[in-house]
Amino acid sequence: MEAAGNGSDVRVPVYSSSEVLENLREKYNSMKKQPYPAMYSSVFGGITLDPALMVIPIDDHMVHRGHGVFDTAVLLDGYLYELDTHLDRFLRSASAAKISSPFPRSTLRTILIQLAAASKCTKGTLRYWLSAGPGDFLLSPAGCPTSAFYAVVIDYDFSPSKEGVKVITSTVPMKSPQFATMKNVNYLPNVLSIMEAEEKECYASIWVDDEGYIAEGPNVNVAFINKEKELMLPSFDKILSGCTAKRLLALAPKLVEKGLLKSVGTGNITIEQAKDAAEMMYVGSTLPILPIIMWDGQPVGEGKVGELTLALSNLLWEDMVAGPEPQRLAIPYVR
Repeated sequence: MEAAGNGSDVRVPVYSSSEVLENLREKYNSMKKQPYPAMYSSVFGGITLDPALMVIPIDDHMVHRGHGVFDTAVLLDGYLYELDTHLDRFLRSASAAKISSPFPRSTLRTILIQLAAASKCTKGTLRYWLSAGPGDFLLSPAGCPTSAFYAVVIDYDFSPSKEGVKVITSTVPMKSPQFATMKNVNYLPNVLSIMEAEEKECYASIWVDDEGYIAEGPNVNVAFINKEKELMLPSFDKILSGCTAKRLLALAPKLVEKGLLKSVGTGNITIEQAKDAAEMMYVGSTLPILPIIMWDGQPVGEGKVGELTLALSNLLWEDMVAGPEPQRLAIPYVR
């Protein structure tokens, strides 16, 4: 594209389909590493390994109206971690968003496993969406003939997080419980919340609800260990039910048995109780635990990564790399 002066002389090229593909492939070929080794789309009914073809129709109701839901499963050492747990939440979100799946659950699961196998990626994430589908640009999805299912494998390296981060209390209004409890694509509050934190040179933020109780982070759950060594997470009735957070609640009693923790539970946590905690952490799929050492400019506990936080991190990571079925599903790669 040629541009000059105030833009009135801009000449926009009109490309043929082959020229568009050539330009897109040139863009991705210039990258040092291809981050998206495989994608599935129900629109064309299969898997593509060509990043230039990993697209969603512009008239998809998810694109122009935000009418879609998604979820993510971790891919680690050739295994999918908690795929079924995430898939169940995915379908609950779809039901809450009034989106019907074009396939039964068993077919969705098979597609995701075959997509992971076709990607040949052994470490990353598998993200998938259900949308009301393409059709038109109206507000109602009535003009969308069928819903659409998309999935992509993202090549992403991650490891246990041992360094502590700084956070702030977000001033961006959080979603109402109806929308916060489903994993939908309307993430503008989440984006603005984390941008607010980054502007203050912090990692992310913490939401506090209208009643003064701790809610969650922009895309993670939050957990606390008080001075009595009680592990507490906010109740899930107004926030997203985190799969990793629930797995943490299932595994943490092992530390109670060893006498390291006194108890494990969920409940309403006031901001005063939270800021009096000895240890604090984010909980999410690829972290799986991220220590928080400073909140709103004040140290959390002693202002350093706590031993119990690290013990919980190790517990989750061990489950991710060597846990039992059905938590870990081996991918049938074809070499």
